[in-house]
Order: sequence, then C-alpha cells, then structure tokens
Amino acid sequence: MTRAKRPSVPRSFVFAGLLLGYASPVLAEPLLGDDARTIPIFDAHVHYSEPAWGPFPPETVIALFDRNRVAMALVSSTPDEGTITLWQLAPSRVVPELRPYHGDWDKADWMSSPGMLGYLNERLAAYPHEGIGEFHVTAMEGVNTELLAAIAREAAARGIPVHVHSEAGPVEFFFETEPGITVIWAHAGMTAQPDEIGAMMDRHPRLYADTSIRHTDIIAGRGLDPGWEALLIRHSDRFLVGSDTWVNAQWERYDRIIAASRLWLARLPRSAAERIANGNAEALFGREISERLIGRR
Repeated sequence: MTRAKRPSVPRSFVFAGLLLGYASPVLAEPLLGDDARTIPIFDAHVHYSEPAWGPFPPETVIALFDRNRVAMALVSSTPDEGTITLWQLAPSRVVPELRPYHGDWDKADWMSSPGMLGYLNERLAAYPHEGIGEFHVTAMEGVNTELLAAIAREAAARGIPVHVHSEAGPVEFFFETEPGITVIWAHAGMTAQPDEIGAMMDRHPRLYADTSIRHTDIIAGRGLDPGWEALLIRHSDRFLVGSDTWVNAQWERYDRIIAASRLWLARLPRSAAERIANGNAEALFGREISERLIGRR
C-alpha cells in the first residue's frame, strides 16, 4: 500500500509546533512561541576586548547585532577603549559599562592595583558609563574589601549597577555595604542552582541576573528545566539575556548563542519572555528598546 505524501510544513510552523505542543499545563498565559524568532533582544553581557578588535571591527559587531535582532547591548571591555569605540560608532545601540581591567591588571589581580579607584573615577568622569563591571570576585577571603566598598558607594551615588562575576558572598557584601545598590549577577552565579538564585532575589529586590553561559542549564530536552522555568517566571522582572563574548570564539558562535536564548524565551509565557528579552533592561537603563533600533546606529 502506498501512503499519500505528507505536505511539507514551513520550518517556522515546526518551530512553533514543537514549542506550543509542549506547553506546561500549569501555564494559563500563551507562550511567546514563534515570536521568539523576531523579538528584539537586549544583550546584557557583551565584551569588546582588544583581541577582537582586528577580527571583528566595530562595524562587524554592529552587523552581528543587526543580523541577530539584538537591538541594544550592555558592553564592557578589556581595556575600556573597546567599549568606547563601539559606543561612539553606535550610541543608540550600546550601553557602556566600565570594566576595571586595563594595562597589566586583569581578573586575577585587578583589586591589587593601588591606582584602581582613581582609574575608575577618571573613566567615569570622562565617559557616560551606566554600570561598573563586569568584574570577577572569586571569594571574599583575602579580597580588597575597601576597594569593593568604594566601588559600591560610587555606583550607588551615581545610580548605576555593579556587574559582578562571583558566588553569592560578594553579592551579599555589596548589599550589606550599600543596601540601595543595584547588582547584576553575571551568569546568574555561574553554577548557582535555581533555588539559591531565587532565595537571593527574594532577599534583594535590586538583584538582577544575566543568563550568559546558562543556556544548557535552562534548556532540558525539548522543554525547560523545571527549576529554571519556575525561577524565570517567578522573577521574570529580574533576568536579562546575555551572551558573554569573552573570547573571539564567542563572537564566532554569536548567532548560535542568541538562537539558544530565543529557544528558551519561546518556552516562557509571553509577558515573562518580553520582560527578560528587553523590558527589564528598559526599566534598568531608562532606554526604549525596540525593533526600530535594528539597522540604526
């Protein structure tokens, strides 16, 4: 017996069908679904550091944003000149953030620099940075707490967030030092589990987190990890999409990184997904983030 040939189905409908067909039964609100393909994204974890300047000129980076419908990005770089170069080329697309790393001072020893606070204050005075970070604080033992406290005070006084790559301890330190500060927790704590992240967000209403490097934790098979799904919905007003272009290989796979973010955004209720994709960044940085920015500078 010869079977009738099935009509071909557009890939977009396959994408939507996979997503909507596995909708969680507890969710009353429709998922973002196929609209995840085109929703404008704010990338909250971009580095444009010196090794990328040759292989990925500024125009190429903005073209990557355009191709992936990344309307705007929070950019910090080693050294800061990379950030300023991108911002000067495309001020409507780049939110500059001041990374402490420069010269011989990098993530392993930046807190040992005797002139670090002066450097930060000088750059903050010279350019319109809207955050301090991303910087690494691996643990609180033996760190320069005086410098961290000064950074917390400066950020709080300016009304800008700190963006910290750390475990929970340094995040707690910032809130103990300056209760009104805003903290973006890079990589959502890198290895922190959903229950720990959720507890931290419950305690600290001004704690945000970017999702860079966490895609394989969030996505589980054809759906979402249940713990991450519950967390992203419950605290949908506190998460930001992130890529983390810390090495050139991340720029090379940028399309895939953003596509992975769109995959898990599609599995969330529309209102939660829209907040995470761009709405939270709008509130945090006071910017309008829309598709009208795509193709503009």
